[in-house]
Amino acid sequence: MSRRAVLRSALGLPLLAGCGGGADDAVTFFFQARPEEARTRLLIIDEFRRRRPDIEIRTIMSGPDPLQQMLTYCAGGKCPDVLMAWELLYAGLAERGVLADLREFLDRDPGYAEALAADGYAPLRDTFRWRGGQFALPEQWSGVFLYYNRKLFAQAGVHAPTRWAQAWSFAEFLHAARALTRADGDGRVRQWGFVDAWVPYYSAACFGMNNGAEWFSPPVAPTRTNIGDPRFAEGLQFYADLAVRHRVAPRAADQQSVSAPDLFARGRAAMLLGGHWLYSEFAGREDLDFDVTVLPVGPHGGPAAITDVGTTGLAIAAASPRREQAWEFVKFATGPEGQEIIARSGLFVPVLKSAMHSEGFAAAHPGIRNLAVFTEGPAHSRHLAVTPVWGKVESLLERGCNRVLRGGARADSLGGRTADDIDELLRAST
Repeated sequence: MSRRAVLRSALGLPLLAGCGGGADDAVTFFFQARPEEARTRLLIIDEFRRRRPDIEIRTIMSGPDPLQQMLTYCAGGKCPDVLMAWELLYAGLAERGVLADLREFLDRDPGYAEALAADGYAPLRDTFRWRGGQFALPEQWSGVFLYYNRKLFAQAGVHAPTRWAQAWSFAEFLHAARALTRADGDGRVRQWGFVDAWVPYYSAACFGMNNGAEWFSPPVAPTRTNIGDPRFAEGLQFYADLAVRHRVAPRAADQQSVSAPDLFARGRAAMLLGGHWLYSEFAGREDLDFDVTVLPVGPHGGPAAITDVGTTGLAIAAASPRREQAWEFVKFATGPEGQEIIARSGLFVPVLKSAMHSEGFAAAHPGIRNLAVFTEGPAHSRHLAVTPVWGKVESLLERGCNRVLRGGARADSLGGRTADDIDELLRAST
């Protein structure tokens, strides 16, 4: 399941704080993952059991709608003890008392808390800070970047930046995308310069942010959106024009039968915007020689490129009767031992510098030359928005932004009614 599907699954659902535990003494851990990702989580659990045989962990794998399933458990008085937390949705849970404030545990172990902060990345950790509390600890980074086909780049004479601090400009990116787009004599495109495997208006927002303007201010508990800022609108319009005007990226109608990852995997797209969740899919193909690079920077942005925080975390249910045992597991999974297992797996990007720069992480990505795109990604991450009313805000954003992405409106038009309606929602939530 994509990150967007997970986030959208909770919209319109009541958020319930009356969570109780099950009948046994096992710590219940609820998470959502693909099969190969689940195996990595089970490795963490197995190692925790080996070190702490006195604490039993019982996993609860989600179905296709994990947040609805979690809330159903809570409504029935059987809320899992440990819960996955998503950066765009956890604030609503924290606001209603569903999640425990982890300062309860961190404050009584200041040495560990200081070491964890020094080894971690502030943008990821701060994602889960709400109204002074720490309601989850980050467990993986999945900000977006660009995959690129090395063979197609070499044939076109295009060179990709190797790190976030040495980003390419919008103009350089467009020049590369044009050089990498190939069409038949009848004008039919057989190779796209750029495709997007993420949520298009989220991606467009990253282009806006890379032109010098935040999407929301402040990003945590925002009171206004900046979609009307001329810099943000220029970046969003540049992204839209890749398909609408320049034809170096497919429109929605062009991708009805083949997904963006499939286009890239088959060599029919030279660049793909996505996250590390796609790495294992591409790494398993012997016919695909790929690497990673950074997003482009607009004339008002930079000098370094930025991306979205894109992190998930682990939280503890406020009403859990096994809070102490749950904390021991969360501490292990998000600390050095668990993060080293994540680093070696190659399925996630860890959230601690010690694991990120470990031999195990490098060994898990043997074909990647631009490893700094991963290892420096968290430090160059910025929040999209952390607000308890994200579901309502997103509905307005989707409607307005999609008109722009289809070519039915200009990006600067969003600074009117759409921005006013979003600001009204945000002010009412503070």
